[in-house]
Parts: sequence; structure tokens; C-alpha cells
Amino acid sequence: MGKITVVGLGPGDEDGLSLGVFRLLTQAEDLWLRTGRHPVVSWLEEEGISYRTFDSVYEKHTDFPSVYREIADELLVRAREGNVVYAVPGHPMVAEKTVEILRLEGSEQGVPVEVKGGASFLDAVFTCVGVDPVDGFLLLDGTALEAGEVNPRVHQLITQVYDRMIASEVKLTLMEVYPDDTPVTVVTAAGVPGQERVEQVPLYLLDRKERFGNLSTVYIPPSSNPDVLHRQFSTLVEIIAHLRAPEGCPWDRKQTHESLRPYLLEESYEFLEAVAEGDPEGMADELGDVLLQVLLHAQIASETGEFAIGDVVKNLADKLIRRHPHVFGEESVEDETDVKRKWEEIKARERGEEEKSLLEGIPGEFPALARALKLQRKAAGVGFDWDSTEGVRDKIEEELAEVFTASPAEREEEVGDLFFTIVALARFFQVDPEQALLGACRKFVRRFHHLEAEARRRGRPVKDFPLTQLDAWWEQAKEAERRGQRNL
Repeated sequence: MGKITVVGLGPGDEDGLSLGVFRLLTQAEDLWLRTGRHPVVSWLEEEGISYRTFDSVYEKHTDFPSVYREIADELLVRAREGNVVYAVPGHPMVAEKTVEILRLEGSEQGVPVEVKGGASFLDAVFTCVGVDPVDGFLLLDGTALEAGEVNPRVHQLITQVYDRMIASEVKLTLMEVYPDDTPVTVVTAAGVPGQERVEQVPLYLLDRKERFGNLSTVYIPPSSNPDVLHRQFSTLVEIIAHLRAPEGCPWDRKQTHESLRPYLLEESYEFLEAVAEGDPEGMADELGDVLLQVLLHAQIASETGEFAIGDVVKNLADKLIRRHPHVFGEESVEDETDVKRKWEEIKARERGEEEKSLLEGIPGEFPALARALKLQRKAAGVGFDWDSTEGVRDKIEEELAEVFTASPAEREEEVGDLFFTIVALARFFQVDPEQALLGACRKFVRRFHHLEAEARRRGRPVKDFPLTQLDAWWEQAKEAERRGQRNL
């Protein structure tokens, strides 16, 4: 059993090699390079140093994880027969996935993996762009870049931008965070005499030319652009904290959990109204107002040490993973109904066996129709329900008769029973009663506006017209809606 010694070739030519790495390269009996596309390789050939590369593996696969996997597997197999020296560009511990795999699996397979030094390309890149890394920086992999990883508050280096195809993916990802004309810098062969290139281009032109190679890095400076920073969740949290600070807004500073209670419900309904109207811009705006309420409550709680927004986010993430074992675990589900059933089972386990009633956990401040729907669903879950819509219809007719025979003192109760039963009918038809009634209200408003418009055309208020005329205009409004629906 041999071992694997990993060495770094640095970012430039042989002048940047340490004495220890120089000796290992010249004395290695089985020398492998991750790639032969590096400035040191010409020196190896001049010195008559024998080596082999894994360049053919890159040509064999269409994705980088498969390339790294095969390289690591091949090295681990060879190390069982003798010592292997594996040379990588730059420093072995910077942006080297194969080294990460070797260190993890080498110990598991009993193959020693020793990592030697090497100059990192980071020093040369920071010199090229004139940046002190003490200000904070982020190093990202261009072959697997996600918008959620980007942090526009700090210096960012995106490495492994080998070609225009990767550059195009990097560009599209960055455009989710930055304006299209954001200046970015492409640094190629940093620190290599005669080959170093530094070029600044607007983001949208990043992939327009063949300016990339194995030694290319994209640099983005920290941004102060509000269009960029105001898209960051952390910025929003900071704004809320500032509003609540001593130098902030008197109204925001005065609020409590109790005083804010009506606003969350109000903003939620305004969002639902935007959904009903099919207004994407309104939806985005109203969701922001809902989020404002969430952040205000979290900020208030953080000031008293109760909890912070991080706790809110973590609790939600944990809950989503717990309640989706068919996605994040090994369980399976048959359909949407099965998902809902398991969700309720998990909720019940989380609440524990000490729950006093199946109906606990439904807030008393829910809108009446929504609360009625929740209560009925709970009861139906254990079999307390009508067998069919026919049974519900019979009950509606019974409750309606009781409304008309009730005494004045009994009417509120009987009307409530009628509403409750109508909610059951909506549930059987898989209609949300709250949304159905809101839709009816919106329809009433549209049609009444038509009445008002017709009355204004005649120069008189609505109250001056007889009911027969108002009914005629109402039917006109209905017919206009039907025509509009047919034209969709």
C-alpha cells in the first residue's frame, strides 16, 4: 500500500514553485497532473520529468462531478500499488474538488493522503485587481454557481470559468442579482509573465468573446447600488431594525405584537385580493407588506430576547423538512391526499399525545368561514361528517326552514347554523368558502359600479331610479361579464 502526495503547482511558471514541491516533482516515480494545461508543464518537459495527465477524463464526461469522481477513483486505485504524486494548479486546498474527495475517502479506504503546499492563484488575482482580501471576499465555483451563494456586499472571485459556455452560465446567474451593465473583471493567468490578462467588461458582454482559459477568474467588486442591495433579505432585516432603533421612526418604535395584530390580517387579505384580480405586480407589492409584518414581529421579539428572524427561518426550514419525509427522507406517498394525511399525522405527533381536543390549535381569531372550514375538516378526519352532498343539501334545507320559523332572539343562531352547513357544502365541492364569498363580494362591487355608471350618464343618483331599472342594468352587467368570459 502506497500513499498519495498532493502538491500545488501555483498560479504561474516554475519560478513560483517551493523547494519542497520542486523536489517532489523531480523525484516522483508516478507523477499525475490534473491537467496538462498549466505554465509549469513546459518546464517539466524541458527537464525531462515524466508525467501523465487526466485531460482525457475531461473529454470523456459532460459534467465536472463525473470528472472529479473518476480522477479520485483512479488515484486511489494506483495508490494501492505504490506512491503517487498528484499535482494540481494553484494550491491543493483552494477550489480543488478532487483533493476534497481524496482526503475524505483516502482515510476510509486506508490510503494515506498528504497535502503539500503551493502558491494560491488568489494572491496573484488580488494583486491584479488591487484588492485587500482583509475587507472580506467570497470564492465561488463557476461550474456550479447558484444565485443564492452570491453576496454583493463583499469582493467576489468566481473561479473555474474555463470557457464561454461556463461564462454564459455564470453571466445568467449573476444577472439574477446584478443589473446587466454591472462592471466585472476577467483575470486570466494572473502572475504568469507574458500571459497575464486583465479585462473589465459589462456583465452582459461577459461571454461574448473567447477570453477564457484554465486560469481564468471573474471578479465582482462590492456593490453599493440600491437596486442590488435592496434585493437582499439581509438588507430588509437591517432596514426594519433601523426603523425600530432610537433614531428610527416613532410609529414603528411604538408598535407591539398586540398593536400589529390587525395589520397582518389586513395585508394578507389585500394579497388575496391581488391574486383574485390576477395582478402579479399587486401580488408582489402586497406580499412585501405581509413580509413587513413578519419582520416587524421578529424584530420586536429580538429586542426582548424572545426570538429573532433567524429562529423564524430555521423553524420553518426544520418544519418543512420534517413534514415532507417523502421529499427529504425515505418515505413514499401515493398522491396529494396521501401527502395531506401524512402532514396531519406528523403535526399530531409534534403536538404530542397530551392534546385535550382534536379541535385545539385552530385560532379563535380566524375569519368565521375559514374557522368553520378548519373545524369541519378536523371532525371529518375522524369520520364525523355527512356521507354525501345529498345529506348536506337536506341539512341546508332544514336549517333554512328553521331560520324562517325562528323568533327574533333565535335568528342569529339559526343563521349561523345555516352558514356553517353551507361551509360543509363548499367543502364537499372542494371550494374555499372564504374565497368564494370574497369573489361574490367582488362581483357585487363590479356590477353595482355598472349601476352607478349608468345613473351618472343620466345625471341622477342611483336612488332616483326604480328597482326595475336597476335590475335591468344589473342584467346588463351580468351579460357583459359573460361575453368577456367567452372572449377569453
